[in-house]
Amino acid sequence: MQMILAQDTSPSDETALRYAGWRVVLACFLMAVFLFGFGLYGHGVYLAELQRLNGWPAALISGASTLSFLLSNIFATFTNELVARLGPKRLVLLGIAALASSTTLLALATAPWQLYAAFILMSLGWIGMGTVVIATVVSLWFVRRRGLAISLAFTGASAGGVVVTPLLVLLVERLGFPAAMLTATAIMVAVLVPGALAWVGPPWGGGAAERPAIDSSQAQVSSAPSDISRAKLMRSLAFWTISVPFALALLAQVGFIVHQIALLEPKIGRTSAGFAVSVMTIMAIAGRVGLGMVVDRLDPRLVTAASLVSQAAALLTILQSDIVPIVLVACAVFGFSVGNIITLPPLIIHREFSAAGFAIVMGLSSAISGTVGALGPWLVGLVRGWSGDYDAVLALCIALELVAAAIVVRGRARD
Repeated sequence: MQMILAQDTSPSDETALRYAGWRVVLACFLMAVFLFGFGLYGHGVYLAELQRLNGWPAALISGASTLSFLLSNIFATFTNELVARLGPKRLVLLGIAALASSTTLLALATAPWQLYAAFILMSLGWIGMGTVVIATVVSLWFVRRRGLAISLAFTGASAGGVVVTPLLVLLVERLGFPAAMLTATAIMVAVLVPGALAWVGPPWGGGAAERPAIDSSQAQVSSAPSDISRAKLMRSLAFWTISVPFALALLAQVGFIVHQIALLEPKIGRTSAGFAVSVMTIMAIAGRVGLGMVVDRLDPRLVTAASLVSQAAALLTILQSDIVPIVLVACAVFGFSVGNIITLPPLIIHREFSAAGFAIVMGLSSAISGTVGALGPWLVGLVRGWSGDYDAVLALCIALELVAAAIVVRGRARD
């Protein structure tokens, strides 16, 4: 009897380094590195090189990028059906194939239709490897350390900008754009496919996902039915107190990030503005890891509200100050919560909806917040053009962050 008990518990000890779930986290971390590296941060490289090679206007290329983001957000709504039909391992492998096909086609593109086909394939890569799938896969393995596991997996998103984009730039300088893209694609496939085959999937013979929550620190799961539908979600106040605040937060955050150098340059100079971007990125990684260490013991709604208020305070400081050290500290504070804006939604959803409905809720919420967030650069540019400077932009972003914080706290009061 003692031997059977040991066999049942030791493989499921989430605090042990040998626990198989941590290898799943590593696989998801690597997925995020390459997906965000190629699918987000790499767009600037594609824009510059495709303009140079083919003479295409920036509007043509950026239009393909926008289409990719919009399609990926729309398709994310149906992640639950794809996971149920294909299983997580097969879906991830198809996502890797789609992203690899996309980057290969970009390397060889000589006509606009090939450009757009490549970015459509990239949107399919987001479905197979994106945040909804990563959160779903990791959640199969973790209960007590779910927040830390998801935070570490999503840290790959920030690492993608630190690793993949410089690698692409280096390879382009040495090999040229087509050979650089093909080489980087080969590296991605060689890294991701073995990891997906070996580690991605549900726990063997049960595991963390099937163990009941037995201690007071566990998330309280609502009595939402397992057959929850999108129509029911659209009528759920709980759903909207998750989706709306994160949509508003992404709207402000993405808009600020895209315009950050242009906004800061008149205040602190171009060199310092570029350094501020690096500071923000480094702090985004630190924020994900740091919060992940403690978030499982905290209320994720309160953590979200605190993060949004801190970003609003950072933006207010930037609005009022032209002193370089102060602006850099404000960018560091803002950056500390940047990564957590995509880490926190799955933790709230796990607390307030049934495990069976997680992928449906996460997919629909991500589709709404991601689509709204994609409008951030356009909205910021519109306000900048209307007002003549970035002061009104900062005021708008501060207001969006504070409204989002109020809504997410209101959702907690509902409980």
